[in-house]
Amino acid sequence: MKQALIDIGSNSMRLSLYETDEAGFRILFREKIMAGLAGYAKNRVLSHDGIECACSSLLEFRETLDALGIGQVAVFATASLRNIKNTAEAVSAVKKATGYDVDVLSEKDEAVLGYIGAMQELNVTSGAFLDIGGASTELVSFEDGKILESASFPVGSLNLYKMCVKKILPGNGSLKRMRKLITEEIDRKHSYSFDKRSPLICVGGTARAVMKIARKMYALPPDCCSVSMDQLNDLCKMLYQKKRSTVDLVLKLEPDRVHTLIPGAAILQHIARMFDSYEIVVSKYGVREGYLCQRIIRDGNPDKA
Repeated sequence: MKQALIDIGSNSMRLSLYETDEAGFRILFREKIMAGLAGYAKNRVLSHDGIECACSSLLEFRETLDALGIGQVAVFATASLRNIKNTAEAVSAVKKATGYDVDVLSEKDEAVLGYIGAMQELNVTSGAFLDIGGASTELVSFEDGKILESASFPVGSLNLYKMCVKKILPGNGSLKRMRKLITEEIDRKHSYSFDKRSPLICVGGTARAVMKIARKMYALPPDCCSVSMDQLNDLCKMLYQKKRSTVDLVLKLEPDRVHTLIPGAAILQHIARMFDSYEIVVSKYGVREGYLCQRIIRDGNPDKA
């Protein structure tokens, strides 16, 4: 069976098409639109323009799916619609404009489904899981294959950029503001147990972008999906210096993230340090694959997932 998933994120909106069977799933193709919905939110209200942006992006995806004859489509949203005051208005507008019902994930569901998705690829029984989105960051600590603790923090790569950066790239003042806000939101306002954990399993656009740049910087194999803490620190130091060569490298490898990469990398570095992780591993799967396994494959086949 062919199953499409659309993820309404705070920075990007993503369409993934899967082939599912008794053995599991495989990805047929992926498509994304850098909608930047977090940039349309003011005082936790998503503007009319933001809602229109979400609707037009969904209609664009629907054209693709209609052309392919795909009828099985599930749509979910994360912090993009969860962390606003007018969630019901936005969901209703999307339904009216596109015909899609939107499943708005809770903080816990987003964290847990992201972890489950990553574990479809990786055979890691103990460590920590991190998903840096545009408007939130999710964490899961796990031991012997069991979840010990999960949390969602209302700080992500795009809203951190919006709140702290005045130009395209952050200067020293912006970096100080970002670090202060990260510390306030993650360390001081929550009582998460940051005991020593490694590896740190990462998903999301920031993690993939950091991994792509690390492969280039350290001449790593194309299939390499991990970096050491020392390598991450060196990479972040390079990004923070914002030399012309660094800017050119980001524009070459991840042009869509030129403004959000540094804020996202600052969150990644901070959390890796909090866990005292010696290895950072990036998974190609995440919340979409977790949603597929737990909400669709399992629901259709109770004995699976």
